[in-house]
Amino acid sequence: MSNQQTFNNFSEFYPYYLEEHSDVTCRRLHFAGSLLVLVVAAWALTSGKLFWLLALPVIGYGFAWVGHFKFEKNRPATFKYPLYSLMGDWVMFRDMLVGRIRF
Repeated sequence: MSNQQTFNNFSEFYPYYLEEHSDVTCRRLHFAGSLLVLVVAAWALTSGKLFWLLALPVIGYGFAWVGHFKFEKNRPATFKYPLYSLMGDWVMFRDMLVGRIRF
């Protein structure tokens, strides 16, 4: 029997996602990784060096996973809830950018 929580929608998932990101360093690493993903994607698309798009998952998840394993001391939500977790990354990024979440 699995102890995995069930969420009916992203609105139910997001508070859980935020609990899993209570460490400020973990959130900062998520923010840095997401920002770098945007910068590298824009550069790859404008320079025509599309090969760099393959690095985006490594960049984004690399920063996030270091935050979870080293600072948050938990397993990333990506392993249980891949789609909601990806959505949560970008919603949390926006929330940090506009000041709703401290980082």
